[in-house]
Amino acid sequence: MTPARQPPAAPRPGCGLRLRGLRRVFGARTVIEGLDLDIAPGEFLALLGSSGCGKSTLLRLIAGLDQPDGGLLQRHSGEPSLAYVFQDASLMPWRTVLGNVALPLELAGVGRSGREAAAHRLLATVGLADAAGRFPAELSGGMRMRVSLARALITQPSLLLLDEPFAALDEFTRQHLDEHLQQIWLARRMTVIFVTHAIGEAVFLADRVAVLAGQGGRLLADRRLDLPRPRPPELRTTAGFVGEVQALSRLLRGDGERP
Repeated sequence: MTPARQPPAAPRPGCGLRLRGLRRVFGARTVIEGLDLDIAPGEFLALLGSSGCGKSTLLRLIAGLDQPDGGLLQRHSGEPSLAYVFQDASLMPWRTVLGNVALPLELAGVGRSGREAAAHRLLATVGLADAAGRFPAELSGGMRMRVSLARALITQPSLLLLDEPFAALDEFTRQHLDEHLQQIWLARRMTVIFVTHAIGEAVFLADRVAVLAGQGGRLLADRRLDLPRPRPPELRTTAGFVGEVQALSRLLRGDGERP
């Protein structure tokens, strides 16, 4: 009998990415065209842009769920590992919270005691230590998303992709989860690419914000945020934060200069 594997012992270093001339076309519509982008290991990058600008398509290309029609996409990591969090938490309703979080390790052949111990640790990290035995139907939307995040983190990924994970939540819950995600990233330093429509969310979380043009799939701007870490909730009321939000808002409206 093959011995059960053990869960990853420590977070992997962040995975760097290099994109050159990336192109993706659907029929007569060019969604991404000539995209050049470098993402450093351990960086937190937010992707902003109007609906249909190619944010989710770009995330799928990076994840390997779709293939480009041209260009280069390289990952740089000694031991790459990827996790993807969608807007829908997509939990298995017949499994407990603990069983949902432990699932990736179960599929990887990790023994029950090892995967459940790892799942308990992650649930404590996302503030759900007391919910391990509950089922998804018994949770709020914010709690389900925290379970989904814990499930994504259990394999200690070097690259975490998030496609508007908090979009369906109320503003209070969303800001709370933004703060939680920041704490996790600061502790683990995996590379994060975060798709959002919310400018304030992008500014609060990211090191850099890449803005995609509404049509033609171009990179409109690549703005590095000059804000301190860690970022407390009250940062959202400061002049520096408001200034960054306003600059990105002008870009998205099309009446601002490229930063």
